[in-house]
Amino acid sequence: MTTPALETFSLSKNFTTTRALIELNLRVDEGEVVGCLGPNGAGKTTLIRLLLGLLIPTRGRAEIFGLDSRRHAVDAHRRLAYVPGEANLWPSLSVAETLRLLGDVHGHVDRSYQRELVDRFELDMSKKVRALSKGNRQKLILVAALMTRADLLILDEPTNGLDPLMERAFRQCALEAKLRGQSVLLSSHILSEVEALCDRIGILRSGELVEMGTMADMRKLSALTVEATFDQSVPDLTRVPGVSMVDVQGLTLRCQVQGPIEPLLSVLANSGVHELLSREPSLEELFLSRYGSSATEIADDGLAH
Repeated sequence: MTTPALETFSLSKNFTTTRALIELNLRVDEGEVVGCLGPNGAGKTTLIRLLLGLLIPTRGRAEIFGLDSRRHAVDAHRRLAYVPGEANLWPSLSVAETLRLLGDVHGHVDRSYQRELVDRFELDMSKKVRALSKGNRQKLILVAALMTRADLLILDEPTNGLDPLMERAFRQCALEAKLRGQSVLLSSHILSEVEALCDRIGILRSGELVEMGTMADMRKLSALTVEATFDQSVPDLTRVPGVSMVDVQGLTLRCQVQGPIEPLLSVLANSGVHELLSREPSLEELFLSRYGSSATEIADDGLAH
């Protein structure tokens, strides 16, 4: 059986009276991209720091390719690369010097791929770090991580500060990494990014993993949105099983249906419907259905991108 790239076992972390992470069991397999979602304070940053061996767990453990992330941090780090949402770099070094230093620290760099990444992300190798914009600093640390071809990429808000063109370049690189068999843990506020890249998605809430599955799995737990327009009058749906959130505007009806859709379709078909639309919920809608108003910030970020 293949050793998972990343696995946690009842991983928990307390800070005095705050339970930042509670009995987390998470697994990322070889060649898998797993997304981690949650509003501020959900435990995403704590999880990443535990995986990197920067924090000592209160209970449980985390493993990177079977190695304890805390007790065998040096060996574990040889097989992973980390991208923070914002990096503190050396302002007096050039881009080229920074990449050389970070490559030496990691121990392995694909130089040909590094040159390709520099071109893709349009980095000026001669510029000093102090002269770089926030977006260019983010591109620099992305290149530094990707050029290692590490078996596991841990990415915390990797497109923070990037413009849409560079976001697209990142997504292409992430998909290529997956095809090469690399594993990715992606923590992001950009819901469209998570939806486009991830095989499975975990939702953290107040330190607990409240949902874990594929988009298809999650959509089965949520309601289908239906919109219908009628020739004469809108039917009464109060007794149709699974139907909720009914909204009638003139001859147009909007509602949500959970479970089998056949009872609703039967009523609509006998009521003179001449236009019918249905769609599965987006990741944003799934997230909002679980968090409500507390998810406003992450939803706004998702919409903005």
